[in-house]
Amino acid sequence: MIIIKEYLAKWLKAAGIRALKTVAETAVATIGSTAVLSMVDWKLVISASLLSGLISLLISVKGLPEVK
Repeated sequence: MIIIKEYLAKWLKAAGIRALKTVAETAVATIGSTAVLSMVDWKLVISASLLSGLISLLISVKGLPEVK
C-alpha cells in the first residue's frame, strides 16, 4: 500500500507539472496570436488553456516516462 501511495504522489506531481506547462504554453500561443493586447479574447485563452491542461492529464493516465 505504501508503494502505491508513493507512486501516486510521484505521478500526481509529474502529471501536474506537465499539465501546468501545457496550460502555460497554450496561453502563450493563444495570446501571441493576437496583434494587440487589448484584442485578446481572455475567455478563449482561459478555455483553451484549461482544456489543454485536462487533455494533458488524461494523456498522462497512459503513462509518464518520469515515473517508473
